[in-house]
Amino acid sequence: MEDKAEIKSKLHPRNKHRQRYDFKQLIATLPELAPFVAPNKYGDESIDFFNPAAVKMLNKALLLHYYDLEYWDIPPNYLCPPIPGRADYIHHIADLLGSSNGGQIPTGKTINCLDIGVGANCVYPIIGHHEYGWSFRGTDIDRTAIQAANKIIENNGTLNQVIKFKYQINPTDIFYGILDKKEHFDLTICNPPFHTSALEAQSSAIRKVKNLTGKKSETVTSSFGGQPRELWCPGGEKQFIKRMIQESKKFAPNCLWFSTLVSKEATLIGVKRALKKAVATEVKIIEMGQGQKKSRIVAWSFLKEKRRDQWVAKRWKMEENK
Repeated sequence: MEDKAEIKSKLHPRNKHRQRYDFKQLIATLPELAPFVAPNKYGDESIDFFNPAAVKMLNKALLLHYYDLEYWDIPPNYLCPPIPGRADYIHHIADLLGSSNGGQIPTGKTINCLDIGVGANCVYPIIGHHEYGWSFRGTDIDRTAIQAANKIIENNGTLNQVIKFKYQINPTDIFYGILDKKEHFDLTICNPPFHTSALEAQSSAIRKVKNLTGKKSETVTSSFGGQPRELWCPGGEKQFIKRMIQESKKFAPNCLWFSTLVSKEATLIGVKRALKKAVATEVKIIEMGQGQKKSRIVAWSFLKEKRRDQWVAKRWKMEENK
C-alpha cells in the first residue's frame, strides 16, 4: 500500500518509484487508468489497492511510462506483482554484479540472466533490460504464462532479440531441463512460490486485509492475483529454495551468481543450512524494504574469488574492449 510519505526511502536509490505516483503523468501515458483514480483518505490521488483491476491498470501504466513499453497485458487471474518491489530486486542484484567488477555495474546484452518462474507478467526481464541492457531467458511451468510473456515481447520490438523463454516440462525441476552444461549465465533470479498450500495463501490474504482495513472476511481475492502455482507449492518457499540450491550445485561452473527472493525471515535459517551443505563458496544476504514489508535477496556462488575474477575478465572485460 502507498503511504503518505513523499519519498519511499526504503527503496533502492536508483529505483524510479521512490517518489509518490504522479497520476497525471500516468494517465497521460495510459488514459484507461483514469476511472480508477480518486482521492484517498489524505486527499491525494490514488487507487483502490484492494481492486485487482485497478492494480493491474496501475502496473500497466508504470511499465508503459517508465520502461518504454508499447504493449503489456496478462491473462485474467495471473500474478500482477508490484513494480517497485520487482525493480528493487533488479537494482540490488545489479550492485552485486558490480561488486564482482570493481564497483562498476556491467551493462549490455552480453550479460546473460536466467529468470526462474518468469510468469505471464515478464516484469523482471522488462526492467532488467531497460535499466541495464541485460539479456534474459525466462522459464515457467505454465504454458499460458509463457505464451502471455511471449506476446509482450513480440509486441515490443526492442525486446525481441534479448528476451527468450523456455517451458519447464517437469514442474518439480528448476535448473534441470533448462540449463545446458555448455551454457553460462552471469545471474539467476527467482521469486519463489510463497505459501505451502492454497488454504495458507487464502488465510494470508484474509489476514492482510483485516490488518490493513480492520474488516474481517471469509474469502478475499488478492489484489495482485496469481495462479495456484504462482502462489504456493508443497513446503512453500523454504522447500522450493532448498531444491533450487541442491540443483544449482550441479551447475556450479555455469553461473557466476545464483539468487532468489526470500520473503520470510524464518526461512533464512534453512536456506543458510542448505547453502552450507552445498558448500557454496560465497553467500550474500541483501536486505530490501518497501513500506512496512521487509524481504531479502539471498545470492550465492560456488566459484572461488579467483575464479569469479577470471569469469569477469573473460566474459565482461573482453566485451568492453571489442
